[in-house]
Amino acid sequence: MNRLWKFFISVKLTVVVLLSLAATSIIGTLIPQNEPAEAYRQAFGDFFYRLFDVLDIFDMYHSWWFRLLVAMLAVNIVACSIERLSSTWKILFPRVPPFRMGKIRKTDNQQAFNSPTPPPRLLESFRRHVGRGFRYLRVEEEDSGYRILAERRRWTRAGVYVVHTSVVLLLAGGLIGSFFGFEGYVNIPEGEATDTIRLRNSDQMIRLPFAIRCDDFDVSFYPSGAPKEFRSSLTLLQDGKPLLSKDIIVNDPLRHAGINIFQSSYGRMPGERMQQATRPPPESITLQLTSTETGMAYEETVEMGQTFELPEGAGTFQFKEYQPAATFMGQNIGEALIGHLTPAEGKPSDVLLPLRFANFDKMRRGRIVISVVDVQPEASDTNLATPPRQRWYTGLQVTSDPGVWVVYLGFVLMLTGCFITFFLSHQQIVVEVVPKEEGSRVTVYGVANRNRIGYRRRIEAISGSLSGIADTLESGGSP
Repeated sequence: MNRLWKFFISVKLTVVVLLSLAATSIIGTLIPQNEPAEAYRQAFGDFFYRLFDVLDIFDMYHSWWFRLLVAMLAVNIVACSIERLSSTWKILFPRVPPFRMGKIRKTDNQQAFNSPTPPPRLLESFRRHVGRGFRYLRVEEEDSGYRILAERRRWTRAGVYVVHTSVVLLLAGGLIGSFFGFEGYVNIPEGEATDTIRLRNSDQMIRLPFAIRCDDFDVSFYPSGAPKEFRSSLTLLQDGKPLLSKDIIVNDPLRHAGINIFQSSYGRMPGERMQQATRPPPESITLQLTSTETGMAYEETVEMGQTFELPEGAGTFQFKEYQPAATFMGQNIGEALIGHLTPAEGKPSDVLLPLRFANFDKMRRGRIVISVVDVQPEASDTNLATPPRQRWYTGLQVTSDPGVWVVYLGFVLMLTGCFITFFLSHQQIVVEVVPKEEGSRVTVYGVANRNRIGYRRRIEAISGSLSGIADTLESGGSP
C-alpha cells in the first residue's frame, strides 16, 4: 500500500503522464479522427490500418488507454495535493498565526521614524489604525516597548489547491463526457418524426428520451447558387404530445434535457425528382440592362431567338433558350433563360439568367448587368397546374455531454485559482514601538509571499499615516 501511494505521488509519474498525453495529442492532430475506414485504408495501407485500428488511433480520445492516462493524471494530482495538505493545513489554520521576527527584521521592506510622543500614548491609536486593513491583530508587550502584529489573506496560500481542484474537475468532466456522452446523426423528412439516431461512424442506434419531428424545412441560395441559409422547424414530442418547438439554423441549436440538436445538412428525399412545370418557352421577355460604368438602366423586350444591340455600344445579346430546371455548381436554381453575349471587346459567351435571382449576372462583372424583369408566357401556359412541392429532409447532429457542467465549474475554479495565486498575497505587518530619550522610535515592517513591490508601497503609506497620527497626538489633537 505504501509503495502504491509513493507511486501515485511521484513527480516522475506526473512527467511521464504529461509527456504521454502531449505525444498522443500530437498523433491525434496529425491523424484525422473518426474518418471512414476506406479513407484510412487508402492513406495508410491495409497493414497499418489494422494496426492503428487495434490501438484505437482513429478514435484516440475515446480509447481505453487515453482515458487511463487522463484518469492517472487526475489521481496523481489528487494524491500530491493530499500529501502536501498535511503540512499546508498547519500554515492555513494555525492556532496562533506565527510571526518570525528574526526573518521579519531582515526584510528590506521597512520604514522607521521618530516621534516625541511616548509609546503608551501611541498604542491605542496605532492599534486602531492598523486594524482597519488587517483581519487578524494582536499586541505583544516587551520590556522595551511593544509590537503590533497583524496579517491578512492567509487563506490565499490555498490558491494552488483551487487550481489543482480545477484541473481535476476539467479532467473528470472530460471523462464523464467520454463515457456517458454521445454524438449522432439523423435525417428526418418533412412531416415525419423519429426518436432514434445513429452514432457517429458506427452502426449503433440509440433511442432518445423524446421524438424529433420536422414540421418544415426551407433553404435559400445566394445568386451564385451556393446555399445561403437552411432552416428546420422542429417539434419535440413526449408520448405524442408537443414539448418544445423551435426553428433552428446553423449555430443556433435546439437544447432540451441536456441534448443539443444542431442543423447539420439537408437534401432531397431519395427517389424523388424535382417536380417542374412543363411550361413551354416564354413568348417574350423583358430585360433590364444596367451599365456598370454610368449606372444607367435600360429595358428591352425581346422574343425567343431575337438578337438586339446592348446600350452604350457594349455589344449584342441574343435570347437563345428557356430551361425549366437549370443547374449551377450542382445546385438546382429553377427556371432560367440562356442568352448569348457578344461583347464589343472580348470573347462571346453564354449568360445564365435565373428567374429567381435578379442579381445573378453581377458575378460576370461585365459592362452591362442583365436581369429578367418580366416573362410573357404563351397562352397555353396559363392553364398549367401548379407542380407538386419538392420534398426535403433535414440532417441533424444530436449530441449530449453530461460532463460539460463539470468542465464549466472547473474552468471557473481555474480562473478563480489563478487570480488568487497571482494577484492576491498573504501579508503580515509588524509595528514595533520602543521608547527613546525624547519619545519613541517606530519601525514598520511588512512581508508578503508575492507582489513584494506593491506591498512596499503599502508599507510606506501605512508608515506615513502612523507618523501623521503621532504628530497629531503630540500637538494635542485627536487622530
